[in-house]
Amino acid sequence: MTGGTPTPRRIALAGASGTIGAAVLRQLEAEGHAVTSVPRAALADADALMALFTAAQPEVVISCIASRSGAPRDAEAVDYQANIRLLEAARRAGAGHFILLSAICVQRPLLAFQHAKLRFEAALAASGIGYTIIRPTAFFKSLSGQVKRVKAGKPFLMFGNGNLTRCKPISDADLARFIASAIDNPAMLGKVLPIGGPGPAISLKEQGEILFRAAGKPPKFKAVSPKIFTLAERVLALGAPFSGWFADKSEYARIARYYATESMLVLDPETNQYSAELTPEFGAETLESHYKRLLAGV
Repeated sequence: MTGGTPTPRRIALAGASGTIGAAVLRQLEAEGHAVTSVPRAALADADALMALFTAAQPEVVISCIASRSGAPRDAEAVDYQANIRLLEAARRAGAGHFILLSAICVQRPLLAFQHAKLRFEAALAASGIGYTIIRPTAFFKSLSGQVKRVKAGKPFLMFGNGNLTRCKPISDADLARFIASAIDNPAMLGKVLPIGGPGPAISLKEQGEILFRAAGKPPKFKAVSPKIFTLAERVLALGAPFSGWFADKSEYARIARYYATESMLVLDPETNQYSAELTPEFGAETLESHYKRLLAGV
């Protein structure tokens, strides 16, 4: 599906300060595109955004923005409203292609940020502009939170028996190449594209085993029940009607439970089960090589 290097284009990139957005920026610049980075502040100001687009005249707009917390207000402001302003500016500036970095977890939407992402996906598909929606699986960064624990000799924390979920994690650079490959690529136009890194799909326990192997240490695990998030959500929800703080924390508990129990793979519409076989693979960088770099302090 991915093609060769396209003709250099004028591109507006939102989210370049984030991990994936920064990787996309590096990839675009390496391919010779003229990139205008959209400041986060401009995404909240339709007039400032339009002025930026009028000056830059982008042919392609790429959105890598995402709410930082996933809380309802943040999700509405970023995953939906900021993207809507970006889309309107793209249309008014005459851009012909809008590439959206979404997430594979929107297939089974139970959280505020997932619903916000889906609302924008629908708005983009109905906008009349050429579009590509990319839904990656887990990022390497999201699977790196326990590197310091393992390096310090502590056990790897896993939910249940460690086999409740699976994913095909993809590196920043591989995902950036996939996103950039949508430019001037008819095979990726008007499509919603799930994408993972090189297989096979791995469980949380297997992630731990990979990390211990990279660290040269014998595996040591500690099981945690995902029910702790359910309990936390119920307790925090009691204060939600009276406090935004409690409401946000309750949503964080729901998010944590979701990722502890749901796989980041394509959801088979026939079986309603996650399928490693249906989850496309792209790139070459492995989670183990990523762990080795982190452990070496690179």
